[in-house]
Amino acid sequence: MDFIVTHITEYSYSDEVVFCHNIATIKPRVSPGQKLLEYNLKINPQPTEFSERKDFFGNNISRFSIQQEHKKLSVTSVCKIARDYEAIRERFFSDNCTKVTLQEALLLLKNNDLNNLEAKQFILDSTLIKNSKSAIKDYALQSFKPNRSVFEAANELMQRIFIDFDFVSGFTNVSTPLDVVMEEKKGVCQDFAQIAIACIRSVGLPARYVSGYIETLPPPGKPKLVGADASHAWFAIYIPSFGWVDFDPTNNKIPDNQHIVVGWGRDYYDVPPLKGVVYSSGTSKLSVSVDIRAIDDSTSESANSDVATGQFQTQ
Repeated sequence: MDFIVTHITEYSYSDEVVFCHNIATIKPRVSPGQKLLEYNLKINPQPTEFSERKDFFGNNISRFSIQQEHKKLSVTSVCKIARDYEAIRERFFSDNCTKVTLQEALLLLKNNDLNNLEAKQFILDSTLIKNSKSAIKDYALQSFKPNRSVFEAANELMQRIFIDFDFVSGFTNVSTPLDVVMEEKKGVCQDFAQIAIACIRSVGLPARYVSGYIETLPPPGKPKLVGADASHAWFAIYIPSFGWVDFDPTNNKIPDNQHIVVGWGRDYYDVPPLKGVVYSSGTSKLSVSVDIRAIDDSTSESANSDVATGQFQTQ
Protein backbone atom coordinates (compact mmCIF):
# COMPACT_ATOMS: atom_id res chain seq x y z
CA MET A 1 0.00 0.00 0.00
CA ASP A 2 1.31 3.46 -0.93
CA PHE A 3 0.55 6.70 0.91
CA ILE A 4 1.03 10.40 0.40
CA VAL A 5 1.77 12.09 3.74
CA THR A 6 1.58 15.87 4.17
CA HIS A 7 2.85 17.30 7.45
CA ILE A 8 2.51 21.07 8.02
CA THR A 9 4.00 22.86 11.03
CA GLU A 10 3.43 26.60 11.46
CA TYR A 11 4.67 28.98 14.14
CA SER A 12 3.16 32.45 14.45
CA TYR A 13 5.07 34.99 16.55
CA SER A 14 3.74 38.09 18.30
CA ASP A 15 7.03 39.94 17.71
CA GLU A 16 9.61 39.73 14.97
CA VAL A 17 12.00 36.80 15.19
CA VAL A 18 15.52 37.99 14.37
CA PHE A 19 16.77 34.54 13.42
CA CYS A 20 16.30 30.89 14.37
CA HIS A 21 18.11 27.57 14.22
CA ASN A 22 16.05 24.38 13.82
CA ILE A 23 16.30 20.60 13.61
CA ALA A 24 13.48 18.66 11.94
CA THR A 25 12.87 14.92 12.20
CA ILE A 26 10.06 14.58 9.69
CA LYS A 27 11.63 12.72 6.78
CA PRO A 28 10.54 9.07 7.16
CA ARG A 29 13.32 6.55 7.40
CA VAL A 30 13.62 3.35 5.42
CA SER A 31 12.69 0.53 7.79
CA PRO A 32 11.48 -3.09 7.61
CA GLY A 33 8.33 -3.16 5.49
CA GLN A 34 8.65 0.50 4.49
CA LYS A 35 10.26 2.38 1.59
CA LEU A 36 10.55 6.12 1.05
CA LEU A 37 9.72 6.68 -2.61
CA GLU A 38 9.72 10.48 -2.78
CA TYR A 39 10.26 13.29 -0.33
CA ASN A 40 9.88 17.04 -0.51
CA LEU A 41 10.42 19.78 2.06
CA LYS A 42 9.29 23.40 1.78
CA ILE A 43 10.38 25.99 4.36
CA ASN A 44 9.13 29.56 4.45
CA PRO A 45 10.94 31.97 4.89
CA GLN A 46 13.73 30.63 2.74
CA PRO A 47 16.51 29.20 4.97
CA THR A 48 19.90 30.82 4.85
CA GLU A 49 21.51 27.48 5.65
CA PHE A 50 20.17 23.97 5.10
CA SER A 51 21.69 20.51 5.47
CA GLU A 52 20.66 16.88 5.94
CA ARG A 53 22.35 14.03 7.80
CA LYS A 54 21.71 10.82 9.72
CA ASP A 55 21.64 10.98 13.50
CA PHE A 56 23.08 8.40 15.93
CA PHE A 57 20.03 6.15 15.51
CA GLY A 58 19.98 6.36 11.70
CA ASN A 59 17.07 8.82 11.54
CA ASN A 60 16.91 11.49 8.83
CA ILE A 61 17.69 14.92 10.28
CA SER A 62 17.23 18.26 8.51
CA ARG A 63 19.04 21.30 9.94
CA PHE A 64 18.19 24.82 8.85
CA SER A 65 18.61 28.40 10.00
CA ILE A 66 16.71 31.52 9.01
CA GLN A 67 18.68 34.73 9.35
CA GLN A 68 16.06 37.29 8.44
CA GLU A 69 13.28 38.87 10.47
CA HIS A 70 9.98 37.01 10.29
CA LYS A 71 6.71 36.65 12.21
CA LYS A 72 5.73 33.27 10.80
CA LEU A 73 7.57 30.02 10.14
CA SER A 74 6.05 27.32 7.94
CA VAL A 75 7.59 23.86 7.44
CA THR A 76 5.77 21.54 5.03
CA SER A 77 6.92 18.02 4.20
CA VAL A 78 5.27 15.87 1.55
CA CYS A 79 6.37 12.30 0.98
CA LYS A 80 5.32 9.16 -0.83
CA ILE A 81 5.64 5.99 1.25
CA ALA A 82 5.32 2.34 0.26
CA ARG A 83 4.21 0.08 3.12
CA ASP A 84 4.14 -3.72 2.96
CA TYR A 85 4.08 -4.86 6.56
CA GLU A 86 2.17 -8.11 6.24
CA ALA A 87 5.27 -10.28 5.84
CA ILE A 88 6.85 -8.58 8.85
CA ARG A 89 3.74 -9.22 10.97
CA GLU A 90 3.72 -12.89 10.05
CA ARG A 91 7.24 -13.28 11.45
CA PHE A 92 6.01 -11.95 14.80
CA PHE A 93 4.00 -15.14 15.31
CA SER A 94 6.88 -17.52 14.63
CA ASP A 95 8.34 -19.66 17.42
CA ASN A 96 11.58 -17.64 17.38
CA CYS A 97 9.53 -14.63 18.44
CA THR A 98 6.76 -16.01 20.63
CA LYS A 99 8.57 -18.74 22.56
CA VAL A 100 11.41 -16.74 24.17
CA THR A 101 10.68 -16.32 27.89
CA LEU A 102 11.78 -13.41 30.05
CA GLN A 103 14.30 -15.62 31.83
CA GLU A 104 15.74 -16.83 28.53
CA ALA A 105 15.83 -13.30 27.11
CA LEU A 106 17.82 -11.94 30.05
CA LEU A 107 20.35 -14.77 29.67
CA LEU A 108 20.62 -14.22 25.91
CA LEU A 109 21.28 -10.50 26.44
CA LYS A 110 24.48 -11.40 28.30
CA ASN A 111 25.85 -12.59 24.96
CA ASN A 112 27.46 -9.49 23.49
CA ASP A 113 26.92 -10.14 19.80
CA LEU A 114 26.48 -7.05 17.60
CA ASN A 115 22.66 -7.13 17.62
CA ASN A 116 22.52 -7.35 21.40
CA LEU A 117 25.08 -4.57 21.84
CA GLU A 118 23.04 -2.21 19.64
CA ALA A 119 19.83 -3.08 21.48
CA LYS A 120 21.20 -2.89 25.02
CA GLN A 121 21.55 0.90 24.85
CA PHE A 122 17.74 0.97 24.97
CA ILE A 123 17.76 -0.49 28.50
CA LEU A 124 19.54 2.57 29.90
CA ASP A 125 17.97 5.72 31.33
CA SER A 126 17.09 8.41 28.81
CA THR A 127 16.15 12.07 29.07
CA LEU A 128 12.43 11.49 29.68
CA ILE A 129 12.55 7.94 31.08
CA LYS A 130 14.63 7.65 34.22
CA ASN A 131 15.01 4.77 36.66
CA SER A 132 11.53 3.33 36.90
CA LYS A 133 9.46 4.17 39.96
CA SER A 134 8.21 1.24 42.02
CA ALA A 135 4.65 1.80 40.74
CA ILE A 136 5.83 1.39 37.15
CA LYS A 137 7.86 -1.73 37.89
CA ASP A 138 4.98 -3.22 39.86
CA TYR A 139 2.71 -2.54 36.88
CA ALA A 140 5.23 -4.25 34.56
CA LEU A 141 5.61 -7.32 36.76
CA GLN A 142 1.92 -8.08 36.44
CA SER A 143 2.66 -9.10 32.84
CA PHE A 144 6.35 -10.02 32.80
CA LYS A 145 6.93 -13.35 34.58
CA PRO A 146 10.24 -15.31 34.39
CA ASN A 147 8.80 -18.28 32.48
CA ARG A 148 6.34 -16.35 30.35
CA SER A 149 6.86 -15.49 26.69
CA VAL A 150 8.22 -11.95 26.26
CA PHE A 151 5.96 -11.50 23.24
CA GLU A 152 2.86 -12.50 25.23
CA ALA A 153 3.87 -10.25 28.13
CA ALA A 154 4.44 -7.23 25.86
CA ASN A 155 1.15 -7.88 24.08
CA GLU A 156 -0.68 -8.03 27.40
CA LEU A 157 1.08 -4.86 28.61
CA MET A 158 -0.14 -3.09 25.48
CA GLN A 159 -3.71 -4.27 26.14
CA ARG A 160 -3.61 -3.23 29.80
CA ILE A 161 -2.40 0.28 28.97
CA PHE A 162 -5.17 0.56 26.37
CA ILE A 163 -7.76 -0.41 29.00
CA ASP A 164 -6.34 1.31 32.08
CA PHE A 165 -5.34 4.69 30.61
CA ASP A 166 -7.61 7.38 29.18
CA PHE A 167 -6.63 9.34 26.09
CA VAL A 168 -6.92 12.99 27.19
CA SER A 169 -5.39 15.52 24.84
CA GLY A 170 -3.83 18.49 26.64
CA PHE A 171 -3.56 16.79 30.04
CA THR A 172 0.21 16.30 29.60
CA ASN A 173 3.10 18.00 27.83
CA VAL A 174 6.66 16.96 27.07
CA SER A 175 7.84 17.80 30.59
CA THR A 176 5.10 15.92 32.48
CA PRO A 177 6.82 13.24 34.63
CA LEU A 178 5.90 9.64 33.89
CA ASP A 179 4.94 9.01 37.51
CA VAL A 180 2.20 11.64 37.11
CA VAL A 181 0.92 9.88 33.98
CA MET A 182 1.09 6.58 35.86
CA GLU A 183 -0.82 7.93 38.83
CA GLU A 184 -3.50 9.78 36.88
CA LYS A 185 -3.82 7.15 34.12
CA LYS A 186 -4.26 9.91 31.54
CA GLY A 187 -2.26 11.13 28.58
CA VAL A 188 -1.72 10.80 24.85
CA CYS A 189 0.09 8.36 22.58
CA GLN A 190 3.56 9.66 23.49
CA ASP A 191 2.82 9.08 27.19
CA PHE A 192 1.44 5.58 26.64
CA ALA A 193 4.49 4.59 24.59
CA GLN A 194 6.85 5.94 27.24
CA ILE A 195 4.98 4.21 30.09
CA ALA A 196 5.35 0.91 28.22
CA ILE A 197 9.05 1.58 27.58
CA ALA A 198 9.63 2.37 31.27
CA CYS A 199 7.87 -0.87 32.22
CA ILE A 200 9.94 -2.97 29.85
CA ARG A 201 13.24 -1.39 30.87
CA SER A 202 12.36 -1.94 34.53
CA VAL A 203 12.51 -5.72 33.98
CA GLY A 204 15.84 -5.48 32.13
CA LEU A 205 14.75 -5.62 28.48
CA PRO A 206 15.45 -3.11 25.67
CA ALA A 207 12.58 -0.93 24.45
CA ARG A 208 12.59 2.01 22.06
CA TYR A 209 10.26 4.86 21.18
CA VAL A 210 8.89 4.91 17.62
CA SER A 211 7.67 8.17 16.10
CA GLY A 212 5.50 8.28 13.02
CA TYR A 213 1.99 8.63 11.66
CA ILE A 214 -1.16 6.55 11.62
CA GLU A 215 -3.84 6.78 8.99
CA THR A 216 -7.16 7.63 10.59
CA LEU A 217 -9.83 5.58 8.87
CA PRO A 218 -13.29 7.24 8.81
CA PRO A 219 -16.46 5.42 9.95
CA PRO A 220 -18.17 3.35 7.24
CA GLY A 221 -19.92 5.58 4.75
CA LYS A 222 -18.25 8.77 6.02
CA PRO A 223 -15.77 10.80 3.93
CA LYS A 224 -12.14 10.99 5.00
CA LEU A 225 -11.39 14.34 6.63
CA VAL A 226 -8.36 16.27 5.44
CA GLY A 227 -6.10 16.89 8.41
CA ALA A 228 -7.76 14.18 10.51
CA ASP A 229 -4.53 12.22 10.74
CA ALA A 230 -1.94 12.99 13.39
CA SER A 231 1.61 12.41 14.48
CA HIS A 232 1.68 9.18 16.40
CA ALA A 233 3.94 7.17 18.70
CA TRP A 234 4.25 3.58 19.82
CA PHE A 235 6.93 1.31 21.28
CA ALA A 236 9.10 -1.59 20.18
CA ILE A 237 10.57 -4.32 22.37
CA TYR A 238 13.73 -6.26 21.56
CA ILE A 239 13.47 -10.04 21.80
CA PRO A 240 16.96 -11.62 21.75
CA SER A 241 17.53 -14.14 18.93
CA PHE A 242 14.61 -12.60 17.02
CA GLY A 243 14.71 -8.80 16.89
CA TRP A 244 12.38 -5.83 17.37
CA VAL A 245 8.59 -6.12 17.63
CA ASP A 246 6.31 -3.06 17.56
CA PHE A 247 3.18 -2.54 19.68
CA ASP A 248 0.71 0.37 19.65
CA PRO A 249 -0.90 0.77 23.11
CA THR A 250 -3.05 3.72 22.02
CA ASN A 251 -4.93 1.52 19.55
CA ASN A 252 -4.27 -1.88 21.15
CA LYS A 253 -2.75 -3.40 18.02
CA ILE A 254 0.47 -4.51 16.42
CA PRO A 255 1.27 -1.85 13.79
CA ASP A 256 0.32 -2.61 10.22
CA ASN A 257 0.29 -0.79 6.89
CA GLN A 258 -1.56 2.19 8.41
CA HIS A 259 1.42 2.90 10.70
CA ILE A 260 4.17 4.93 9.00
CA VAL A 261 7.55 5.13 10.71
CA VAL A 262 9.43 8.44 10.79
CA GLY A 263 12.16 7.55 13.28
CA TRP A 264 13.03 5.95 16.59
CA GLY A 265 15.09 6.68 19.67
CA ARG A 266 15.20 6.26 23.43
CA ASP A 267 12.16 8.50 24.01
CA TYR A 268 10.31 11.47 22.50
CA TYR A 269 13.28 13.77 23.15
CA ASP A 270 15.35 11.97 20.49
CA VAL A 271 12.80 12.35 17.67
CA PRO A 272 10.61 15.47 18.04
CA PRO A 273 9.28 16.62 14.65
CA LEU A 274 10.75 20.11 15.07
CA LYS A 275 12.92 21.74 17.71
CA GLY A 276 15.20 24.74 17.77
CA VAL A 277 16.25 28.09 19.18
CA VAL A 278 14.39 31.32 18.39
CA TYR A 279 15.69 34.81 19.06
CA SER A 280 12.65 36.94 19.90
CA SER A 281 11.04 38.74 22.84
CA GLY A 282 7.45 37.77 22.09
CA THR A 283 5.17 34.77 22.37
CA SER A 284 4.44 32.09 19.79
CA LYS A 285 1.52 29.98 18.64
CA LEU A 286 1.95 26.50 17.16
CA SER A 287 -0.29 24.86 14.56
CA VAL A 288 0.26 21.32 13.25
CA SER A 289 -1.70 19.32 10.69
CA VAL A 290 -1.06 15.92 9.14
CA ASP A 291 -2.91 14.34 6.24
CA ILE A 292 -2.38 10.78 5.01
CA ARG A 293 -3.94 9.62 1.78
CA ALA A 294 -3.81 6.05 0.50
CA ILE A 295 -2.98 6.01 -3.21
CA ASP A 296 -4.95 4.07 -5.78
CA ASP A 297 -4.80 4.21 -9.58
CA SER A 298 -7.25 7.12 -9.71
CA THR A 299 -5.31 9.32 -7.29
CA SER A 300 -1.69 8.43 -8.11
CA GLU A 301 -1.31 11.13 -10.79
CA SER A 302 -2.55 13.97 -8.55
CA ALA A 303 -0.56 12.61 -5.62
CA ASN A 304 2.64 12.62 -7.63
CA SER A 305 2.04 16.25 -8.57
CA ASP A 306 1.60 17.11 -4.87
CA VAL A 307 4.99 15.62 -4.05
CA ALA A 308 6.70 17.65 -6.72
CA THR A 309 5.72 21.12 -5.50
CA GLY A 310 8.19 21.72 -2.67
CA GLN A 311 11.38 23.63 -2.26
CA PHE A 312 13.92 20.94 -1.35
CA GLN A 313 13.62 17.56 -3.03
CA THR A 314 15.57 14.63 -1.65
CA GLN A 315 15.25 10.88 -1.76
